[in-house]
Amino acid sequence: MENITKKFYTDFYNRTNGFIPSKPLNQNIFPGDFFQIQKGEVVVLGNIFKNNVVDLDEVVFEYGVKQNEYNWNFSNGVTKPYAGRDTGQNIIEGNFGYSKQILAFKEFGSFFFTSNNPESIKIANWSTIADELIIKLTQVLYSFREVYVVTESVTTANWSLVISGSDKGELEIASETESAGLIELFGQANSKTIQARDIEFYQKEEKKRPCFFKAKKLIVQPEKLEVFISELITARTGVIDWANNFFKYDYKSEQVYAPNQSAYNSQTCVLDMLQANQLTPNTALQYFKWANANLDDIAKMFVNYAY
Repeated sequence: MENITKKFYTDFYNRTNGFIPSKPLNQNIFPGDFFQIQKGEVVVLGNIFKNNVVDLDEVVFEYGVKQNEYNWNFSNGVTKPYAGRDTGQNIIEGNFGYSKQILAFKEFGSFFFTSNNPESIKIANWSTIADELIIKLTQVLYSFREVYVVTESVTTANWSLVISGSDKGELEIASETESAGLIELFGQANSKTIQARDIEFYQKEEKKRPCFFKAKKLIVQPEKLEVFISELITARTGVIDWANNFFKYDYKSEQVYAPNQSAYNSQTCVLDMLQANQLTPNTALQYFKWANANLDDIAKMFVNYAY
């Protein structure tokens, strides 16, 4: 089954200029956290500051970086067939007025997301510590071959997310707050859900929890990857003739042209083929570099997992 939150994560990255929601969504993510993506989730393994991977005197933080609030409120596949004022009756107080809104969802995975006052804490001088981190995370303190480091994390005063489980999803919201004209009730602190149909996911966060982040990922230098692929292609040339001679058996398979590069695009393939002592603290920068976490990394969160 297609993951219910995949569309939200993809749109979130595109709308917020590269930020990624944590997975699971209620997880705290701080600048300096290093993590891997395992079984579709962000698994935090430590923090470069808490674990003394780098000297704090080398690092400059930027606090309270305001984000464009417009970009942090968006939806996909949602219409508002009704928004206005209605009246109700209370046996004690009699008639009373209230605001009401209905959200209709177009399909499975359609969502509505709102937040208030998004701001971030970021590592302002990443380039100063980038090389040091490569050496220490891959050779000196740890032996990572795949790892991410959070460079910026965002908190909001609050946020709300609702996702539909079908093309018949509907959410009816009400509030006693007075409002003129069309209103936006979803995500408001004093609003209440009075009816929901085919809603698969609904979460509200009312604390300043750092759930959204940007990160750098460790990758193999492209030059090293190209050399590896070239050597692999060369090594596979003539393998059928070699097999016939070595196994003393008449194989009839025809030589297949070079393997698809994408099949060998994993950085672990390159590193697994290195000879002993070829990768050292002195050579680590020749093999590794940092790149921005992107949609390819979000895709890793949704490979063969149901949530």
